[in-house]
Amino acid sequence: MNCPHCNQPLSYVICSECGGETPEKSLYCCQCGRVMKRQESEAELPERILCRDGSCIGTINEKGVCNVCGKSGEALS
Repeated sequence: MNCPHCNQPLSYVICSECGGETPEKSLYCCQCGRVMKRQESEAELPERILCRDGSCIGTINEKGVCNVCGKSGEALS
């Protein structure tokens, strides 16, 4: 599947209902409109740990550092 604007390749998933290609992380299938099943591995908002720097908008990733500023996710003492 390619981007309709720049023609670059896009990551996609196959709809389990119709078999159509739909861009990854889409909420609905581009072909049939069915709700796309999401991967369970993605962290939901309540499960995310916010960066300890109050001015940063990042979250702590699986390596224990902020995905925006790179600071350690350890609690402030």
